[in-house]
Amino acid sequence: MRIGLVDVDGHNFPNIALMKLSAWHKRRGDTVEFADPVAGRYDKVYMSKVFTFSRDCTDRYDCEVVRAGTGYRDYATILPEEIEHICPDYSLYGVKEAYGFLTRGCVNRCSWCVVPHKEGEVRAHADIEEFLDGRKRAVLLDNNVLASEWGLMQIEKIVRMGIRVDFNQGLDARRIARTPEIAALLARVRWIRFLRMAYDSRAMQDDVHKAIELLRKHGVPARKLFFYVLIRDDSEDALGRIRELKALGCQPFAQPYRDFEHEGKPSREQWRLAYWCNRKPLFYSVDYEEYRKKRT
Repeated sequence: MRIGLVDVDGHNFPNIALMKLSAWHKRRGDTVEFADPVAGRYDKVYMSKVFTFSRDCTDRYDCEVVRAGTGYRDYATILPEEIEHICPDYSLYGVKEAYGFLTRGCVNRCSWCVVPHKEGEVRAHADIEEFLDGRKRAVLLDNNVLASEWGLMQIEKIVRMGIRVDFNQGLDARRIARTPEIAALLARVRWIRFLRMAYDSRAMQDDVHKAIELLRKHGVPARKLFFYVLIRDDSEDALGRIRELKALGCQPFAQPYRDFEHEGKPSREQWRLAYWCNRKPLFYSVDYEEYRKKRT
């Protein structure tokens, strides 16, 4: 069979589902490639879409086309077990790091997050070696790995193996703050670049500060601590959290809130604050009030 793959969101970040489908079909002897709507001829095409805001693919293919992913508001379709637990085909994107999940699901019920609706409670998913493929670096997409005993055991294993990792969805600062043993464990991890957390609301302030304190106590410098900062309707509150993190020597990254269910879009002020925060030469050289005056 000739298999075509479409990464609807673009090729800026490897799509794990497509890499697993590629590996499975290649193991069966099929030919696999990113679909070419002009010259390609396929027996089956898979379209995967992660984000609802990504523009849909309108290419037409004269074969069976399978569309799936959260971006299609498809919360039910999952890969069969034999595909879900195959090692991804990293050659599809030419990446050097491994990509995967140690756990799936989350214990939190954040109103802006689809994970609890799609995946349910946190649970064990895979051993790091299932998708490591002999690599020494791994990008892990777990949503709340610290809430899982399996996840903590896997982090211990990662430490023993000496793998560099990036939990790119962020770790729960509340669990780090309230469990000093977790802070000590994370201090032993070799990070690709940052140890990522989130500071989504002022209600998290005490836990965020305590997590920073504990991690620094165990030898993790503040400059290695990266925080996603959610910008909701009150941009001034988000600005205050960003300034807090800057004063503590941490790395804030602002994310404007998107209302996925009602197609809500971030305001101009939310985008402006995020632009200033996330472009570090600008962030470190110009105060936001000065920047806002120039951009008004």
